[in-house]
Amino acid sequence: MEFYRAASREAGFEAGIQSAIERLLVSPYFLVRIERDPAGAAPGSVHHVSDLELASRLSFFLWSSIPDDALLDAAEAKTLSRPDELERHVRRMLHDPRAKALVGNFVGQWLQLRNTRFVKPDSKLFPDFDDSLREDLLRETELFFEHLISEDRSVLDIVRANYTFLNERLARLYNVPNVYGTQFRRVTFDDQSPRGGVLGQGSILTVSSYPTRTAPTIRGKWVLENLLDAPPPAPPPNVPALPTEGSGGAVATVRERLEQHRKNPVCAGCHAQMDPLGLALENFDAVGQWRTTEQGRPIDASGVLPDGTKLNGPVALRKALLQREQEIVTTVVDKLLTFSLGRGLEFSDMPAVRHIARSASADDYRWSAIVLGIAKSTPFQFRRVR
Repeated sequence: MEFYRAASREAGFEAGIQSAIERLLVSPYFLVRIERDPAGAAPGSVHHVSDLELASRLSFFLWSSIPDDALLDAAEAKTLSRPDELERHVRRMLHDPRAKALVGNFVGQWLQLRNTRFVKPDSKLFPDFDDSLREDLLRETELFFEHLISEDRSVLDIVRANYTFLNERLARLYNVPNVYGTQFRRVTFDDQSPRGGVLGQGSILTVSSYPTRTAPTIRGKWVLENLLDAPPPAPPPNVPALPTEGSGGAVATVRERLEQHRKNPVCAGCHAQMDPLGLALENFDAVGQWRTTEQGRPIDASGVLPDGTKLNGPVALRKALLQREQEIVTTVVDKLLTFSLGRGLEFSDMPAVRHIARSASADDYRWSAIVLGIAKSTPFQFRRVR
C-alpha cells in the first residue's frame, strides 16, 4: 500500500495500482516459497516444518502447484503431520488428475524427456520424422508414466514392463500391427519383444542419439546416470573424436569406430562401462526404429559388462538391469527426493534414501510406497537452520 500511495500521489490512481502490482511481483514471498526458522534457533539446528509448510511441500512435490482446500484445512487444524492423515492425503493427491504434473516435471527432468522437443534428426536420413511424430514419441512416455503412477505399479516396471501406449503413427514406426487412428491405446508385447520398458521407447532412444546416427556411448551413459545412479567420470581434456571411418578410409559401423576409439588407453576405462550398455540397444536406430543391418552389415548388439555379464540385445540388457533392482529403486528414490526438496542431496540425506528404498521392498517398490516414504522422511519433514 505504501508503493500505491506514493505513486498515486504523484501520478494518479492507475500509476499507484501499477506500482503496487510491480512491488507484488518482485516480492520474494511471491517468487519463492518461504519457510521460516523458529526465532532464536541456533545455526545448524534442525526443526520440524509447520503443517502449512508441509502442505506446501506436498502440493508442489506432487502437483507443482499450491495446496487445495482439503490440504490447507488439515494443515490449519494441525493434523496433516499425523502419519495417518498424511498418508490419506498423499494417496488422495496421487489419484488426483493434478498428479500428472509429476510426470511432466519430474520425469521430464529426470529422463531428459524435455530434450525430445529440441532434437533434430537428419531429414535426409529420417524423412518421416516431423513435429507430429516428435509429439507422439513424447506422449507415449508420458502416458506410460501416468499409468505407472495412477495404477500404483512397481517402479521396476520402468525397465520390465511388457507394454506401452501407441497410436497408428507410432505403431508404424515400431512395426506393430493392428493399431489404427490417432488415439493412443495400451499395447502388450511378448516377453522377448525389444519394446518393453523405457529402453524400447523412441523418445529415450532419440534423445540419446546424434542427428545422423546412434550413439552407444551416450545411451550407455544415459542408463548409468538415470537408472543406476552411477554416472561415469567426465571425459579427460583433448580426447579425440570418434573416427568418421574405418582404417584405411573404409566404411565402418559405429561399433567398429568405437573399437578404434577405445584403443586409446585414456578412453578405454570409461567406455568399458558405457559402450556395452549402449551397444545392446544398437538395433534401434537414431529415431527408435528397429533395424537388423548397418552399412550393409548385420548389427552386432553383443557386449560384456565390467563384471563379466554378457549382453546381446535389449532383452538381455533388461534382464541384466533387473539383477540390480536395488540400484534402480535407490536411483528413483534419490531422483524423486531431490525433486521433492528442490535441492541437491547431501551425504546426510543418504540414510533416508536407503531407508525409503528398503521399506518399499515390502510393497514391490510401488510408487505410492516410495512417495509415502519421502513424505514421511526426515529430509522432507525437517529443516536445518542455516
